[in-house]
Amino acid sequence: QVQLVESGGGLVQAGGSLRLSCAASGSTFSIDAMGWYREAPGKQRELVAVISSGDTTTYADSAKGRFTISRDNAKNTMYLQMNSLKPEDTAVYYCNAAVTVYRPTSHFAANFWGQGTQVTVSS
Repeated sequence: QVQLVESGGGLVQAGGSLRLSCAASGSTFSIDAMGWYREAPGKQRELVAVISSGDTTTYADSAKGRFTISRDNAKNTMYLQMNSLKPEDTAVYYCNAAVTVYRPTSHFAANFWGQGTQVTVSS
């Protein structure tokens, strides 16, 4: 199994910045794509940004120009730098990873979620 642990959430005023981290650990695996999603109260979970194994990035329109996703493959860690935060960015932010898990005689694809980290932006 693979564990994803997010950190870096908190309370910030509108216009401020936060940097989220997601660290992956566990059994023998390689990370393919990773992404950040968020879920606001009363709303469905939505994509914020994803980054491929080749560092190709994709952003939701709401995140373009304000958020930057990156990853450090040596540390199995992904980041989300969030600038110019708005009250509508308030949500629980979840880390997601698409991985290949290796066993002695086989391997398989799997998808994992972190436990989430709260981001609250006050007006």
